[in-house]
Parts: sequence; C-alpha cells; structure tokens
Amino acid sequence: MAGAVSLPAGPSAASAASAEDPVERLLAGNRRFRAGRARHPRQSPADVRRLAAGQRPFAVVLGCADSRVSPEVLFDQGLGDLFDNRVAGNVVDPVVLGSVEFAVSEFAPALLLVLGHERCGAITAAVSALSTGRAPAGSIGAVVEALRPAVAAVHDAPGDPVENAVVANVRHQAGLLTARSAIVQSAVAAGTTRVVGARYDLNTAEVTLV
Repeated sequence: MAGAVSLPAGPSAASAASAEDPVERLLAGNRRFRAGRARHPRQSPADVRRLAAGQRPFAVVLGCADSRVSPEVLFDQGLGDLFDNRVAGNVVDPVVLGSVEFAVSEFAPALLLVLGHERCGAITAAVSALSTGRAPAGSIGAVVEALRPAVAAVHDAPGDPVENAVVANVRHQAGLLTARSAIVQSAVAAGTTRVVGARYDLNTAEVTLV
C-alpha cells in the first residue's frame, strides 16, 4: 500500500532540529524498530529537563488506543517529537479534533498522521454491528457509530471486511481532519502541514502509507 491521502502536500522540513521529510523520518524510525536497531532517542533525564520549558513536536499522530500501537515505540521517536492523540478506532470526534487543532495552532507541525492498524478491535466491532444489526453494549456503541460511515462504504467490497474497513477508516478520518476544521484546512492550504494516512501491521511491525 503506497501513497498518501489526497491532500495538498506541505514542505519537507520536519522541524528546526531536522531537515528530513517528516514522513520519511517516521518511516526510517519504523525501519529501525523492525530491525531491532531502535535508538530510543531523546529519552534521557537531560531531555526531560530540556523539554520541561516547552515542546515543539514535528508531527501530530492520531492513532488507536490499542496497547500494541504506541507511536513513539514503533516510530523510534523520543520525548517532544510526537503530539499523540489515541482513541479506539483513531476516530475524529470534537474532543480529538480540538486537541489536533491546538497542536496545529501552537506548534505548526509539518505532519498530521492518522495511524490505523491491522485487526483493529474497534473496526471489528463496527463490522460485526453492521453485519448483525446488533449494537454493542454501553458507550462502545458511540465508537461504532463514529466508524460506521467508513465501514459501510466498503462493507460489500471483495476481500477481508475488517482489513478493508481499517484502510477505509484511515482515509475517512484523515479527510475529516480537514473537512471539519478550518484551522487544519488553513495549515494544509498554506503548505505548512500535510495530512497522511498509514496502517500498522501487527505481525511484522511495518508501517505502510495508505
């Protein structure tokens, strides 16, 4: 799966500390992680003290709450590098969107990354609810409803319904970041921020763009 969400691309500068393209910076870290050569950068007591005065993350990550998909670990990044937003199904709701807008306004990150993952439990629940017509218990239903548009769009497509929905949901949520936010729209239009979707493979630990 190659490519990025069809949104205007921003500049290649990741941050003042790095001239790398922000996407390549993350993918390079993922390659180190997969190869067992993680550097665990910027995680020392000295880094804690340095960052106490402020942060300048180069990327905002909207990822799933799944315990196996920690962005700093799988991208081999350190303190102050990523502004994480993690919720089941990596959904864009008003609270998540407000958090992303704060980061965009405050830090002007070069990248907004929506990160889904293989065999996502929230996506599985949404596929099951759509197939059976039975709503899940409690507030899990709110997660399922947030995922329903993306899941329904590919429900009858050939292939594995959960995998299809994982990819569709990444693209859907990435689109919502701009569709629902004038702040994100402005940053994308100005070329200071780009929005990209990706999928994490639980078996191989590989991140691929979608």
